[in-house]
Amino acid sequence: MLGDVKVDERALARRDELEVVFSLADTRDLAPMIHRQRLVIEGTCGSPITDTQIVGYLSELSAVCDMTLLLEPVTHRSDAYGWAGWVHWETSGAHFYAWETPMLFFSVDIYTCKPFDVYRAIEFTRDFFQADDIVAKGF
Repeated sequence: MLGDVKVDERALARRDELEVVFSLADTRDLAPMIHRQRLVIEGTCGSPITDTQIVGYLSELSAVCDMTLLLEPVTHRSDAYGWAGWVHWETSGAHFYAWETPMLFFSVDIYTCKPFDVYRAIEFTRDFFQADDIVAKGF
């Protein structure tokens, strides 16, 4: 037990008295008056993802999630890790990462302060990248 929060000891890390819980399920909501919604989508696909695809995906994801776009999506390529992209919404944003090695893989991290339909976001992502396999976790 950590204060009034139940903590699975296997999920707790201590470093210099800073306590970190690796599952939000057991944490206290410090700002219950602020809506926060997160969704992580990961998948595999049959071909490498390009910067043009990432920009198109993040732009269309904005509409799918009914978010107001504040900044057009930006991308950057790391020779070691592959493509990354980001889009800024009025109510937060989304990050996108695409690997080519050791396998074709992508990961999307959506964080918003406005509710959105997670199923629409997942289905859109699966269809956009013609994902061979896809998983998602919302919290």
